[in-house]
Amino acid sequence: MADTLTLGAPGIYLDPQRAVPALAAVRLDVCAFAGVAPRGPVRVPKLPETWSGDTPSVSLPLRRRSVAVAVESFAEYRRIFGGFEGPGRLPFAVAAFFEQGGRRAYVVRIVHDYGVGDPRNSGGVASGLLTGATATAGPLLLSARGEGNWGNGVRAALGFTTAAVTFESAAAGSILFAAGSGVPAGTLLRCTLPGGAAALRFVAEARREDRPDGPGSRVRAVLDLPLPDVPIAAEVVEGVLAVDDGAGLIERHSGLGLSSLHPRWMATVLCNESGLVEPDPVWVDGDVIPDDARRLPREPLLPGGDPPQMTGGVDRWADIVPEDFFDPEWEMGSDEPGDGVYAIVLLEDVASLAVPDLYEPGPLVPIDRPPVETSLAGGTFAPCVELPPPDPDGDGTVSPPELTGLLRDPRDPADLEEITGLQERLAVLADRLARFIVLLDVPPGIGHRQVLRWRPRFNTSWAAAYHPWLLVSRPDDGRDALIRINPSAVAAGILARQEIAFGVPQGPANVIAAGVLDVDERISPARHDELHPAGINVFLRERDGVRLTAARTLSRDPAWRQLSVRRLMLLLRLTLLRQMQWTVFEPNGPSLRADLRNQLRVFLGRLFRAGAFRGASEEEAFFVRCDADVNPPALADRGELVVLIGVAPAEPLEFLVLRLLREADGTLTVEG
Repeated sequence: MADTLTLGAPGIYLDPQRAVPALAAVRLDVCAFAGVAPRGPVRVPKLPETWSGDTPSVSLPLRRRSVAVAVESFAEYRRIFGGFEGPGRLPFAVAAFFEQGGRRAYVVRIVHDYGVGDPRNSGGVASGLLTGATATAGPLLLSARGEGNWGNGVRAALGFTTAAVTFESAAAGSILFAAGSGVPAGTLLRCTLPGGAAALRFVAEARREDRPDGPGSRVRAVLDLPLPDVPIAAEVVEGVLAVDDGAGLIERHSGLGLSSLHPRWMATVLCNESGLVEPDPVWVDGDVIPDDARRLPREPLLPGGDPPQMTGGVDRWADIVPEDFFDPEWEMGSDEPGDGVYAIVLLEDVASLAVPDLYEPGPLVPIDRPPVETSLAGGTFAPCVELPPPDPDGDGTVSPPELTGLLRDPRDPADLEEITGLQERLAVLADRLARFIVLLDVPPGIGHRQVLRWRPRFNTSWAAAYHPWLLVSRPDDGRDALIRINPSAVAAGILARQEIAFGVPQGPANVIAAGVLDVDERISPARHDELHPAGINVFLRERDGVRLTAARTLSRDPAWRQLSVRRLMLLLRLTLLRQMQWTVFEPNGPSLRADLRNQLRVFLGRLFRAGAFRGASEEEAFFVRCDADVNPPALADRGELVVLIGVAPAEPLEFLVLRLLREADGTLTVEG
């Protein structure tokens, strides 16, 4: 860890002192969401260790069903995963998170797993043919990146640019360029022949040669096919691909190579850079040749009208079942993430998890569709035509397909038992990993006594429960009704906002929820008196809005009942685990121990001054021991070092007790 010492002329130099890095608290405001979305990445190719960046990943046979995608605004979420047109509550949950003040989230889109080897795993994806060029290895097909009906609106067009390039000499089978001319292997050249004819040739090999008449080098481009004559001019031809999803998102990929030998091969660029389309495996190992060498350059003109360019995209929401949120094949200690919620297990910055579509307590209300006046009036008389109804429901609304595979009624005892079992699996995962806290929703619609019977099924500080569900109405949603959303999503945003503003020691509660209009169920003071000691965090409707009144975990251990305490200890654990790696291979002696004590005391001292610990002084709030007593010679001989850290976490104030006194003369005083 010593600073670099710069040596000059022979002499005596002072060795700089050891620079011990300061500890900085990790962020715990990031929440992960798993649910149902109209679009977004799924079944992403698994890249083996031997994969290189110039190999199109679409040709790989192994695919990961679920992938976690980071978003830092709801606008970014909508661009990747779509809006409110689907049947799930995921968009409402993510929108509520950012509306409360959250700044970063991970989103996992859930789709159904049809089983290993089932061809339906690759179904539901729209595909279409690119025109204006021919692929030597097969049809020039593109596929939407991710299944769903959204892909049927994607349009793509291929254009070409040309740039003149000078050469030193040429022959029918090769052309000699100056070094740095930018003609690598895989480049497509349009060669002009004597008489004005044009011919397209790929550079099969670019060999660097030394100049025979002096220093320097040049590049000999060996053509894939000999020309009928010696060219008199040459141009580099590159592709330009424009893609429009039909919903406002447009991509433009330029400087594309048209051969699999090219360092910027079009198939590879689409695999690595496009969020809308990917190449079909049939042509990723070939070449792409423009149909007409004379009509170059040519701008990519997006097709329009009917029939659509891409077809075959299908929303298969009804097939999703609760088991799709889990991955029974994933094992603890695996180097790869799993599917479902297990897609987040290796993400270091995720501190909480919410699963808004784990089950469907009831379908969303239909989407209102403005009436469209249809007129067949014209300048000539014609037979009357009977128009179809304006919409399938006949009432100006559009009902999205239901999540029938996720539909569970909490009021049904069998369904409630299944729901509780699913939530227990999430809590067990969080408890095993000890890296994030799962935020659970008390099932809606059940009675007060059922809630109190639901609560004892959990005993972990790595889970927190919220009740009741909340009602929102969004101006960017097409529904003219209040929507019931998961309280855990709002709690996740409040948790993030409180940490960003005040730090982890601040309890994430006693906050008015932004954008929430009402609670789905009013909780009376008597019921609240029972729910709070049970560790259920309640949202209450008050005069100034809907307030989150508590921040407790589902642990029965009083030491871990406060969410702020669990998060504080998680912060200490992750900070030390990630930022103490510099100690590895350091000399294990008194100097290292002193550095560790100083570093840890400074870090804990900052937390003490921020109100994280109890005590009137640092000595009462925490201790750090790293000396010969806890590190005997036998331990040091084995290369081990022990540091004992003790802290006294501060618990948030929950109760204010006031005493009303009546004096003998009738005077009333309040003490507290």
